[in-house]
Amino acid sequence: MTSKDDLAKRVAADIPDGAYVNLGIGQPTAIARYLTAGSGVVLHTENGMLGMGEVVPAEDADWDLTNAGKQPVTELPGAAYFHHADSFAMMRGGHLDVCVMGAFQVSAGGDLANWHTGAPDAIPAVGGAMDLAAGAKQVWVMMTLFSKTGEPKLVPSCTYPLTGKACVTRIYTDVATFHITPGGVRVTELHGIGFDDLSARLDVPLVRV
Repeated sequence: MTSKDDLAKRVAADIPDGAYVNLGIGQPTAIARYLTAGSGVVLHTENGMLGMGEVVPAEDADWDLTNAGKQPVTELPGAAYFHHADSFAMMRGGHLDVCVMGAFQVSAGGDLANWHTGAPDAIPAVGGAMDLAAGAKQVWVMMTLFSKTGEPKLVPSCTYPLTGKACVTRIYTDVATFHITPGGVRVTELHGIGFDDLSARLDVPLVRV
């Protein structure tokens, strides 16, 4: 099992140089900490900023600079600000190379459920997730593989309300990394678990790489 910081570092290493990237609320925000200055990666946030840096402690914060999760962030040289509507036009128009989001569930076919569990007392939080799921060139998910009660989040089909259909291409988890392909769910990395043990805990057929 890998830590959240190590997982963020792993995702950061896979982001192509020069890519325009949106990092979702929660775990994905840590990825910004591990992007190298020479990578040329430009971070976008749906509340209207390009050139976002990493999340900073409250004592160092400029509260005019926040990400979509209302966390204080730094601005990098060349950062730009724009209207909320323009930001969503970037998301919907296919201008983002990668978005990395959290999830409640991802199906074997790449369907994403990350805005509502469907529980009567749950607070829905769609934000810009549907726009990102539909508009980003690649949708990656960063999450724990199992819920607090031990249920898999990688499932044959989602039982929670969908954010997007057949949109997820990669899943980075604390236990393994998966690629969603036309040939099935491929396991590209394992963290402290064997392939057979992982297969036994999931209802999704897995392909070993």
